Amino acid sequence: MIKLFRSKIYLALFLMAAVVVFGVFGYRYISDYSWINALYMTVITMATVGFKEVQPLDDTAKIFTVFLILASVFILGFAISVLTEYVMSRNSLQILKKKKVKNKIKNLSGHVVVCGFGRNGMQAAERLTAYKRPFVVIERNKELIQKYEDEVLFVEGDANDDNVLLSSGINRAQYLITALPDDAVNLFVVLSARQLNNELFIISRASLVTSQKKLQLAGANKVIMPDKIGGDHMASLVLMPDLITFMDKLSMEGEHTINLEEVSIEDFTDQMDCNSLRDLDLRKRTGCTIIGYIAPDGEYIINPEADLKLQPKSKVIVLGRPEQIKKLNEMFHIG
Repeated sequence: MIKLFRSKIYLALFLMAAVVVFGVFGYRYISDYSWINALYMTVITMATVGFKEVQPLDDTAKIFTVFLILASVFILGFAISVLTEYVMSRNSLQILKKKKVKNKIKNLSGHVVVCGFGRNGMQAAERLTAYKRPFVVIERNKELIQKYEDEVLFVEGDANDDNVLLSSGINRAQYLITALPDDAVNLFVVLSARQLNNELFIISRASLVTSQKKLQLAGANKVIMPDKIGGDHMASLVLMPDLITFMDKLSMEGEHTINLEEVSIEDFTDQMDCNSLRDLDLRKRTGCTIIGYIAPDGEYIINPEADLKLQPKSKVIVLGRPEQIKKLNEMFHIG
């Protein structure tokens, strides 16, 4: 539709330019005007401002002027109608887009709300997109929204505003990532979000070490300090370069390149009898290796023993090549 309007606008501009050229040449050769006077007469005739002629017109020039006025009126009217229709349609399209986005958000449940679409917010959005995890971004920068509105569900506004948070479906969301650059603003967002959804798992960015405890007291489940993580990573590359490079290879880039998987025990026990990790025998079944166990109370066990008893609501961390992880997911209908 936008392309159609653009072609109409180009047509209107072409017709107006053609009338100007036609008028200039007409006055130049019919009334023997100079080029400047011919252009002046053409413009005042097209604009119908009623200024006096540069010099008296003979009958031929008068007839030419009549046709020039009629052509100008129709073409200017066409141009104005095209521009008006274009502006109105753009407004209508924006309204329809916003309505469509609202309807999509209303249908979301268990999604992720991302506050801020800066560097960290974009990285979070890219990873969530790679895993096809539904999410909504709260952002107040209109330019950013217009640039990425075809790829991301946006709610325009301030994340500190409860109504904006509710518009993102915060009361139905499962996770909140607040990646705003100001720790104080993140603190208020965490407080507001926790009041609106007590079951929400909140992940907050922090720039200062002193902000970490405050954010946790406000209700954040996890506090991430990007600068600290970056510094630790760079230092580790000096101290243990090969190990860190190997760990980077395990980074999860997307759905089809995953090396690590977190699986609930219920995904296994619902389909087979198993009391211990040995009973699962994932190495033989899928080629994957269990490298971690998360107990129901949140205790993490690295490289658990094969005889470790499985408990309800616990999880295992599985390592494997992408094709092995895919086989695991297909075998136990995970995800």
